[in-house]
Amino acid sequence: MSMMEKIKQMLKGHESQSDKAVDKAGDMADERTQGKYSGQVDTAQEKIKDQFRDQPPQ
Repeated sequence: MSMMEKIKQMLKGHESQSDKAVDKAGDMADERTQGKYSGQVDTAQEKIKDQFRDQPPQ
């Protein structure tokens, strides 16, 4: 079993909490870089959230 599969199993049923954690980490990155990379951070946040969802958005 891959590490990503193990993480997905642990987060099952806690999607809203994981989304909040990803948002908080992205906000911290934006703050530390003074918004210089906000576009890239936003893209990374969405890709991470998609990895933890059962089905990616269409």
